[in-house]
Amino acid sequence: MEKSIPGGDDDPRNEEFAEKYVCHFSDRITSRGIWLGDNPLHFSTPLLMTQLSLISTITHGIYIILKPLGQPMIVSQILGGIILGPSVLGKSPGFAEALFPTVGKTVLDTLSVFGFVLFIFQIGIKMDPGRVLRSGRLAFAIGTLGFLVPYAMAGSTALILKVFVAMDDDLQLLLTHIAATLSMSPFPVIAIFLAELNIHNSEVGRIATSSSIICDICSWTFRTFRFAERIATTKSVSTSIYSVLSNVTLIMVILFAIRPVALWTIRNTPEGKTVKEIYIFAFLTAVMGFGYIGEFIGQHALLTSFLLGLVIPNGPPLGDALAEKLDCFVSVLLVPMFFTICGLRTNVYAIKKLKNMWIIQSIVFVAFVGKIIGTILPPLYYKMPFRDAFSLALIMNSKGIVEVAIFNAWMDVKVLSDQSFAILIISVVLITGVVSPLVGFLYDPSKRYTAYKRRTILHNERDAELRILACVHCHENVRAIINLLEASNPTKESPIGVYVLHLVKLIGRASSLLVAYRPRKKEASRSSPSERIFKDFKSFEQNNLDMVSVHSYVGIAPYLTMHDDVCSLALEKKTSLIIMPFHKQWFYERSVQSSCVLRNLNCNVLDKAPCSVGLLINRSYLRQSKPMSDTSYHVAVLFFGGADDREALAYAERMAENPRTRLTVLRFSASDHVIYSSARSRNLDNEMLNELKHNAALSERLVFSEELVKDGAKIINIIRSMENCYDLVMVGRHHAEWQNMPGLGEWSECPEIGRIGDVLASPDFKGGSSVLVVQQQTRVWGMIESQESLNLRNNGLLVG
Repeated sequence: MEKSIPGGDDDPRNEEFAEKYVCHFSDRITSRGIWLGDNPLHFSTPLLMTQLSLISTITHGIYIILKPLGQPMIVSQILGGIILGPSVLGKSPGFAEALFPTVGKTVLDTLSVFGFVLFIFQIGIKMDPGRVLRSGRLAFAIGTLGFLVPYAMAGSTALILKVFVAMDDDLQLLLTHIAATLSMSPFPVIAIFLAELNIHNSEVGRIATSSSIICDICSWTFRTFRFAERIATTKSVSTSIYSVLSNVTLIMVILFAIRPVALWTIRNTPEGKTVKEIYIFAFLTAVMGFGYIGEFIGQHALLTSFLLGLVIPNGPPLGDALAEKLDCFVSVLLVPMFFTICGLRTNVYAIKKLKNMWIIQSIVFVAFVGKIIGTILPPLYYKMPFRDAFSLALIMNSKGIVEVAIFNAWMDVKVLSDQSFAILIISVVLITGVVSPLVGFLYDPSKRYTAYKRRTILHNERDAELRILACVHCHENVRAIINLLEASNPTKESPIGVYVLHLVKLIGRASSLLVAYRPRKKEASRSSPSERIFKDFKSFEQNNLDMVSVHSYVGIAPYLTMHDDVCSLALEKKTSLIIMPFHKQWFYERSVQSSCVLRNLNCNVLDKAPCSVGLLINRSYLRQSKPMSDTSYHVAVLFFGGADDREALAYAERMAENPRTRLTVLRFSASDHVIYSSARSRNLDNEMLNELKHNAALSERLVFSEELVKDGAKIINIIRSMENCYDLVMVGRHHAEWQNMPGLGEWSECPEIGRIGDVLASPDFKGGSSVLVVQQQTRVWGMIESQESLNLRNNGLLVG
């Protein structure tokens, strides 16, 4: 039986070809050293280590040079192989024979293919098959047309060239298969490309991920029929039956034996605990065993490993554990080596017939244009902006590990000549090298967060629903946020719509996810972290019927781009406020836990949010908890002036409408140092404060006082005197008018929350008062970015 290859079993190949034999010493594994007369490069172990170190050094050096130009890692890895190969350094017989002899290349090739098998298994684990069912019409149309249109155009071009252009027989046989391969948009390639550009949880990134899965189904369905047709015409009926039955049996065993074992492993792993090492060992052993079985029945180990990974549920605990175990060794060492070896096999001097080059490049170009047409039409029909639709078309055109593996496999079975292989690998480098910087230039997901309408608490109608997006990292964040929502005074006349977003770090998945949470029909023995979080918020909703509505979402993304989930959901749901937990967490024993990645997330949300943002500094653990329904709730607002302080005061005034809330507003003034940027801002401050003074005179629950200060030391002393007087202290983030105040510039531990917020978040503020630092909406059409945001960006605290 013929053995299948990664490119599909319809690929042409010779029935007979000459085997290459190399004679070498079988016992030369480790060297005794040069002092005993051994050349280490004549022994497999030191030779392999030398090759790996040389490959890693050169490829990473090229990546450092090309990264500012927007080039992904695959370009550097292939170029590194080309430099080490016969095109540059390997052209010297001494260099090639010393560092990459035939025996040494065999070991290197075997190790790289083994790593590629593990990488495909890892991709299968991270892939979510359910995404196909959730793809929607747009992704289905893009995926289908994204394969059919380029294949029809490139295939037709190949047929025309065969008729009207004289060419070599092997090239004539190859053109149709090149057209089919270049019409693919493989999921692993798209997922890696999106991760390189940090846009996999953007709107375009999610559409590209779903569309690539649909495109994969189309391409593999096509290849399966071609394979079946080929077996029927070239082999006996019994061989065809045995082939089909053996492959179906293998798939059934994986589905109905391995998947139940994976589910059993998950059920028997306690919540929050890691999977036992014996389970990890068992599944990795299964990859090797099923890989052998696949090879035995004529199916490549790549496909069996992918199917095995696909039946293992992604995410925690099993998917995460397997992905983390393999990630460093496979992704960092073995997969780059696979690309580099493809570069080593690329000999540009083998391109001697320019006619063959333009024939292949014609197919490549037509497939590229066809992919653009096929993938850009559906999003334009669905009213996607042209710039985003064109970026999506370019992303779907990216080439990578799957195409390189197919060409490499064709080279192994002598389907490709050295010339054709070199042309195709160079095409992959050129396409990816052009597409990557173009997408980076054209597509900025943060631009769509600029709103055309005010989304603030200050501008929210009093009798309208106040929509709040509450972001949660862990269950410890829940109580403080619910306390804040309780204090926000939900009523039947002015209800609160709460959108709860549980933010989860992307591990054990290839693509990010933002979905509405759907409770399980049957109560599980152990609830997940998301279920416990949403259960508490649902209880809060039930305790405030007709006043609070809760909508739950899960966002799974890498921390670097997690802000896109936050901002896109806020924009979609038209929220007026985003509540983000501060990156520091205080505990009963007064210990502090800090997180740099959460700090970076908060900075990016502050920079890109389409509405107002509140950073909640939770110190409730440091004082005795008291439910708001049992006693009064004391709120203080530190008012220095400016848009952010007005937003904080507007939120506090809403809270003060609750009879159990006492509000104290402390206005700071310093005529010698405060310089207003505009008379309008001063007038808005005065109008708001004059109305507050009038209300304070009529209510005992409202207290207004004014403090005249001359330096920052006086402000800090006043703030410290408030340590245990209030349940919640609110302040605006920006106070540009006070930038000349002496003594305030010394506080810079957390500049992203402003100077006053930094004082309230410092260890010197020892009280148990929680703090809410408020920023009014900044991304409004025509609004100029604030100077403090620009300073944070220059200091490296903002990304993008």
